Amino acid sequence: MSLHPEGGPERRAALTARIIEETGLTDAVIGQVVDRFYDRIRVDPVLGPVFAARIADERWPAHLAQMRRFWSSVALMTGDYHGRPMPAHLPLPISGADFDHWLALFRDTVTTICTEAGAALLIDRAGRIAASLEMGIAVGRGQMLRRGERLSSASTHEPVS
Repeated sequence: MSLHPEGGPERRAALTARIIEETGLTDAVIGQVVDRFYDRIRVDPVLGPVFAARIADERWPAHLAQMRRFWSSVALMTGDYHGRPMPAHLPLPISGADFDHWLALFRDTVTTICTEAGAALLIDRAGRIAASLEMGIAVGRGQMLRRGERLSSASTHEPVS
């Protein structure tokens, strides 16, 4: 399955329809995943403080809407998200262990809401996204991760100019 459908809106719509049929994922299901996952994140003792320091209570509705568009684009290939996640994640005080924790919470959330095929697709995409973000953050900190090496420190880092 191509991640970049060519052939215009009709081909994208056909691809989205096929994914929905094969996985049971819809925008409504993705909305449930996003809402439940971030409910858990906000009270999580490890990740909650990271989010609380950056997203004020009144900004959560906009953040959740953005995350629904993001995951719809990632899972259903809708093309609804046009943001740049890497710059937002570069200054975060997180480590490889934090990414593992994020993925475990995400995996637990999607397996309780989605079909097996839908959960598998979301877990696969989340793993790829986490790996990409971890690598990008490491580079932003001036670190080059070797195969199997993880982002080390959870202390605040400023991106390298």
